[in-house]
Amino acid sequence: MNKPNIAILGATGVVGREITQIVDELKIEFNTIKFLSSPKSAGTKLEFQGKEYTVEETTPDSFNGVDIVLASAGSSTSQKYAPEIVKRGGMIIDNSSAFRMEKDVPLVIAGVNDEDLKWHKGIVANPNCSTSQLMLVLKPLKKFGFKRIVVSTYQSVSGAGLAAINELRADTEANLKGEKFENQCFKKPISFNVIPQIDVFCENGYTKEEMKVTNETRKILHLSDDVKIACTAVRVPVFRGHSEAVDIEFLGVNGAKVTPEEVRSILAESFGIRVIDNPDNFEYPTTRDAEHVDPVFVGRIRKSLAFDNGIALWCVADNLRIGAALNTVRICKSVIDMGVWGQR
Repeated sequence: MNKPNIAILGATGVVGREITQIVDELKIEFNTIKFLSSPKSAGTKLEFQGKEYTVEETTPDSFNGVDIVLASAGSSTSQKYAPEIVKRGGMIIDNSSAFRMEKDVPLVIAGVNDEDLKWHKGIVANPNCSTSQLMLVLKPLKKFGFKRIVVSTYQSVSGAGLAAINELRADTEANLKGEKFENQCFKKPISFNVIPQIDVFCENGYTKEEMKVTNETRKILHLSDDVKIACTAVRVPVFRGHSEAVDIEFLGVNGAKVTPEEVRSILAESFGIRVIDNPDNFEYPTTRDAEHVDPVFVGRIRKSLAFDNGIALWCVADNLRIGAALNTVRICKSVIDMGVWGQR
C-alpha cells in the first residue's frame, strides 16, 4: 500500500504539537512529513521520531506533492489554503470551524461516522471540541431513538488557546496576591470565576459555541429536526479538560424505558469510552482523570427526573486530544485505512 505525504499546518501551536505527538503514538505510516506555520514561528526546530525538522513558512507551494494536511491554524488560514491543497490533489483534515457546516464537507468523529469520509471532496472537518466527546457518548445510545438532548458544557481555558492558558495562570497569581489584573482573552476575570459565555451571542440568545454543539450534533449523527437539542456552554477556571452534563430523552424501542443499567453496560463496551460510575465510593470522572489520555470518561449515569424516559449523565475528556488533535489524527488513520486519502 502506498504511504501518503503528510503536512501538519499550525505545527507550533498547542493543538499542532499535540497532533505531532499523536501521529507518533498512533504509528501513522507516511512517506514524508513536513511542519508548517506562520512566518512568526517559521524556523523553529522540532524533534520528531528521532529526527530534527525545521518548521517551514506556509505558502501555497508548501502543499505541492502533499496528500494529507492535518490543520490546526485557525479558520482564516484554513479558508486561505484549503483551495490550494485541493487544487494540488491533496486533502485537508481541518480542525477549525471554517467548513464544519458546509453541505459538501463531511464532519467526522472517528469511530462514529467514518462512512461519511467516502464522499469527501478534499476537505474533511473536525468538529468542535465539546461536540467531539459528546458524540462518542451519544452514538451507541442512538439505537434507542432520541427525542430531546440537553447539554451543559464546562469548558477549560485551553479550548481558547495558549494565551487563555497564560491568562488563567497570571490572573490567579494576581488574585492571590491581591493585585489588579486586566483580562484580555475573556470578557470577565477567569480566575475563581465561572463565565456563561463562550464565543459571541447569536440573535436567538444562544452563543455561537452553543449553536455549534446543537448543529454539529445533528449533522454528525444524521438526526432529523424532530430531535430537539439545546446547549449551555460555560468557561471554567480549569487548564485542561472539558466536562459535560447531559440529559437525554429517548423514544425507546417499542416504548420500552431505557434504564441506567442498560446505558452503563452499553457505554462500558463502546469505542473510546471508559465508565467510572460508583458514587457510593465517590468514583466518578473529573478533568484530572482525563488529562493527557484518550478516553471519554462517563459517570453519574442515572434516571432523569425531568424526562419520563430519560437518562442523565456526566462526561469528561481531554479537549486537546479527543476534542482536537486525537480526532484529527484518528481521521487521518481512517482515510489511510479506507484508501480515501488525497484526490489522486
